[in-house]
Amino acid sequence: MPSKKMLQGNIRYIKEWENFIATGQVDTSVMRREIVDSWRRSKKYGVDPLSSKIKIELTDEKLEQTKKAFKPILDIALPFMEMIYEAVGEVGMVVSFIDADGFIMASLGDEGLSSELLLHTGKNVTEEQVGTNATGIALKKGIALQVLGAEHYRQAYHRKTTSAAPIKDEYNNVLGVLSMSGECSTVHPHTLGMVLASALAIEHELRLNQRNAELRRANEHLDAIMQTISEGIMTITFDGIITDINYFTKKMFRKTYDELVGEHIDDIVKKPVLEMIKKEMSSNEEKELQFFSDGRKRTALISFKPIFSQDESIKEYLITIRETKKVYSQVNKLFGSKAIYTFDDILGNSVEIKDSIRLAKMISMTDATILLHGESGTGKEMFAQGIHNESPRKNNSFVFINCGAIPRDLVASELFGYVEGAFTSARKGGNPGKFELADGGTLFLDEIGDMPLDTQANLLRVLETKQVVRVGGNEVIPVDVRVIAATHKDLAEEVRRGNFRDDLFYRLNVMPIKTPSLRDRKEDIRILVDFFYAQFTKRTDQKSAIDESFYTVMAQYSWPGNVRELQNVMQMVTNIVGEHENLSSKHLPDSIKETIGMVTEDVARETEAYVRPLHIIEKEAIINALKASDNNLVQAAKMLEIGRSTLYRKIEKYMIL
Repeated sequence: MPSKKMLQGNIRYIKEWENFIATGQVDTSVMRREIVDSWRRSKKYGVDPLSSKIKIELTDEKLEQTKKAFKPILDIALPFMEMIYEAVGEVGMVVSFIDADGFIMASLGDEGLSSELLLHTGKNVTEEQVGTNATGIALKKGIALQVLGAEHYRQAYHRKTTSAAPIKDEYNNVLGVLSMSGECSTVHPHTLGMVLASALAIEHELRLNQRNAELRRANEHLDAIMQTISEGIMTITFDGIITDINYFTKKMFRKTYDELVGEHIDDIVKKPVLEMIKKEMSSNEEKELQFFSDGRKRTALISFKPIFSQDESIKEYLITIRETKKVYSQVNKLFGSKAIYTFDDILGNSVEIKDSIRLAKMISMTDATILLHGESGTGKEMFAQGIHNESPRKNNSFVFINCGAIPRDLVASELFGYVEGAFTSARKGGNPGKFELADGGTLFLDEIGDMPLDTQANLLRVLETKQVVRVGGNEVIPVDVRVIAATHKDLAEEVRRGNFRDDLFYRLNVMPIKTPSLRDRKEDIRILVDFFYAQFTKRTDQKSAIDESFYTVMAQYSWPGNVRELQNVMQMVTNIVGEHENLSSKHLPDSIKETIGMVTEDVARETEAYVRPLHIIEKEAIINALKASDNNLVQAAKMLEIGRSTLYRKIEKYMIL
């Protein structure tokens, strides 16, 4: 029931309202400041104090659209509206929810009173439409208040009382208003408190729902990231039980979510991983881990981080797992040997080069071991890269190793890797070999003829078993590698000499491909000359043409250094040709011109004594010594009875290699 003080106050309010409507004057000692300000605004808006009509009302279609947009708030507000209505009784009260634009979205209570007060859904109850009322002031000022009887601007509401409280978001923006209206005779001093408490509860629920929605979005976002990261991620409890995994973990272990989550990590990998994690927690280094998946042993790098609870104790561990094959492949792409050439980069129209390319392309699609044999400078590495880029392995590693450029005692560790402590200078944690780095891709073994015999035996075993054992270790590591070997030596002859294992030769010589020498495809010289000339002059403004005499002399030369020698000669001549002169035979080095001249004179003077220049004889002697020693510079220097440094200088002078 209303208090006596409230009813007496309403009598005074009626007198002040009548005076304001008649004169525009009001006693502010009687009326509250909020009410006086609202009356003045209502008068300014042109609200008719004697009318009971509401001009603005939503159509049914627009009302449904607005309700749909407002549904998240309405769903929370309706239970509170029902609770208030049940608490105050079913007669003489209307509980309403109004949106931020002043439109009634929902209304519960006395239908007769609702019609009398025009509190139907879709009606607009802002100050601009109905004058001073609790809902309008709550919307405009963002405050909770109760408007009693004659405090209303419209006379039709002078026997009514409305209590209203705004509902705000976390930024203090008004989202809507909760109100309760009824007869002055039924209003209670605590009505406003009930409405305000409900409004605050609705705000709390809204913010809680918002936080939950944000948490869901964050979890969905994190889960999406976790599932798309291209490495395995899992969380385990302090006791080692797997609590969560991502897609790549399932793929790596070849198991489903239910087969992994809830299991102990040691049981999954068949290793004491939990013990290692707790022991190595202070280390930031990745640890190598081997595990079985579908009966096949796999090698991975794992790292781990603790997840702390509020009391700063370790609650869980976050583990990342990266398959070494993918890690090594990425490292090789970024920093290692890359297969940048394709068969399109191998120039020439001769039958010899086209036949070699055709055979290489055909073999590329298989996994057969390939042996490339040919003289130095004929492009064996370009063929190897072309085969890799034509094969199904083209997106994986291409790893290169020159077997003749590595000290004999390091060849095995370079190929097969080593474990920690395998030898004095072995790095901590060991090191993977070229076979592991090439896992899933191609390993190019250049100068295979220079490989030590003891390493040849190990290589044969790897080729046959597809398994590697690191130097100093005993752990068997499976590898999936396509091997391409290359040599300028006659391996069959090396087998007869005892320098190369016959069983390895037969294992490598499955698909032999010859890279033809340049003197066997002289029709390609013009193509190569034009290509290298364009390449070496593309960064300059040099527009010189090439005389036919230049092509003639280039075609007559035997090119012992093959395409590599021709490339070096073209680089030299493009640096010395004048800016406004054509490239001609006069620009060629004397060694080539005199060699060609010697051949011409020899044909003309078959029966005459002929004295050849010393530098030609010297060059021929060096070439013969290198051939006899299989390009072993130490042996060649001994045969020529000169020092190695002298031999190096003369090789560079004559551009032999």
